[in-house]
Amino acid sequence: MGRAALIVAGGVFLSRGLGLIRDIVFAAVLGADRFTDEYVLAFAIPDWINYLLAGGYMAVTFIPILSRYLVDGDEQEGWRAFSAIARPVAIVMTVLVLVGMVLARPVIDLIAPDFTPDQVDRTVRLTRIVLPAQVFFVVGSLFMAVQYAREKFFVPTLAPIIYNLGIIGGGVLFNIGADPPTPEGFAWGVLAGAVVGNFAVQWYGARQAGLRVAWLGEWRHPAIRDYLALAVPLMIGQSLVLLDEQLGRSFGTLADDGGVTWLQYARRTMLVPVGIIAQAAGVAAYPFLARLAAEGKLAALNENLARALRYVVVLSLGAAAGLAALSIPVIRLLYERGLFNAADTSGTAAALVFFGIGIPAWGVQQVLVRGFYAQRDMWTPVVVGTAATIAAIPAYWLLFEAMGIRGLALASTAAIAAYTAVLAVIWYGRHGWHHLRPVAGSAGRALALAVLGGAAAWGVGELARQVLGPGSALAAGGALLAGGAAFFAVIFVAGGSLWDLQHPAQDEVPPDR
Repeated sequence: MGRAALIVAGGVFLSRGLGLIRDIVFAAVLGADRFTDEYVLAFAIPDWINYLLAGGYMAVTFIPILSRYLVDGDEQEGWRAFSAIARPVAIVMTVLVLVGMVLARPVIDLIAPDFTPDQVDRTVRLTRIVLPAQVFFVVGSLFMAVQYAREKFFVPTLAPIIYNLGIIGGGVLFNIGADPPTPEGFAWGVLAGAVVGNFAVQWYGARQAGLRVAWLGEWRHPAIRDYLALAVPLMIGQSLVLLDEQLGRSFGTLADDGGVTWLQYARRTMLVPVGIIAQAAGVAAYPFLARLAAEGKLAALNENLARALRYVVVLSLGAAAGLAALSIPVIRLLYERGLFNAADTSGTAAALVFFGIGIPAWGVQQVLVRGFYAQRDMWTPVVVGTAATIAAIPAYWLLFEAMGIRGLALASTAAIAAYTAVLAVIWYGRHGWHHLRPVAGSAGRALALAVLGGAAAWGVGELARQVLGPGSALAAGGALLAGGAAFFAVIFVAGGSLWDLQHPAQDEVPPDR
């Protein structure tokens, strides 16, 4: 699992880095105004359709099914199961995309009531460009699931890399000589990146992993029932993880021009460490957890889950403290150029502080939820997530009224923290609280270091900004370097003996009782 985690972490690091470059290019070309808000809102319908078909969980739902066939040594039946599932999934998604194109205008009118008719027109056009990408995302996810189930991770890591390159290339090429620049090229890049990175390349990877598809084969297969049993809960209930961005978009349209864009930049910046730390650990661990669950080895499953959680908790707490403490220099260095000005930096950084402190909850959720999925329990995360979403909606409204954009970021963090805490209570209540002890021990030590390091980073970073001139790129770079050095100095001096991820001594996971 360690080698797999390194491969996935490397791919996530590159893809998140390209994602930042994508956002940097977007900010430089277009800034943050009503036109960029239109682009952000153009993803509302595509994302809803993807969520409706549980597109983001295609790999999650199919890996346990295929793993069972592989454990039983019946590979050919696994490929027949793939064909039987992929056909209806592709057909249903295509139909939903066509419906989305027809209903784009009334839906945009509904979710963006403050948009002018011209803004609605432009948002509808962008929506219709982006919508077909969902077919390639969903089918491509099944191709990735085949590779994950065979414990092959390299080709799937290329999907987001190629996808981001497509967006960057489309945005740059389309806007050469454009006056004024528009977001349309970025939308075409989304479609191109999905076709190439998420579909064509993954088809090749799945074939290399042994997949043989019979598109005209049997339409009835027992795996379809298994798939529906796993996927239907995700289709019916939309968890907070999926709807968080949608809630921010909807409430963000009520803020000043650019508010939706500030939220998006802040949220995506926060998700960079989440992806590198937690997504890599979760994606790499999941096929192993699914195999252990299929073999009935629950003690080994809990031990591997605890190991992944300790890694994620320790690094996530450090990332949260550092990012929250240095939010202004981070945003200034990343985005403040071209049409993205100092006011945009201030608005985005303010949201990033509140998003940043939620990184540990996002990280733990990425790993913990896969423990449920590995045991084919889709209902628990969905029921808890749906309840958390319903409870969070008033919090989004109240905090937005009280704090504006910052309130939406705080509501997001509070909601994901509550969701993750309830999942943890359910998991350890079922499997034994003794499995929590090593995770809690690592978290307590890491939290103390993160607070000390974050305070040092903020103090030294602010001093550097004031000395070098608060509004300059030089000051931002100096603050980031000085604050980062102070953070790691505190970690090194105060925490040398506490970083025991590999050799926990008294905190070893005891055997199942």
